[in-house]
Amino acid sequence: MLGYLAGNKSGALFYNLVHTYVLPACLVAVYWFTGNPWFLWLGLICLAHIGFDRMLGFGLKYETAFKDTHLHRV
Repeated sequence: MLGYLAGNKSGALFYNLVHTYVLPACLVAVYWFTGNPWFLWLGLICLAHIGFDRMLGFGLKYETAFKDTHLHRV
């Protein structure tokens, strides 16, 4: 949400980059190749955070306003 200090467009871009499943998938992949359990835990925590946000109705953001998401208007 700190990205919104720079404006709606940059805020939505940063929020959407962090709240996609790409980062957790990369962390789990790094765990798969290295065996370091920290990467697995970080990936699972990110995955749970994204899932919990979606469960509460906070989807990916549109550039119009913070409350405009791909699920509905919060």
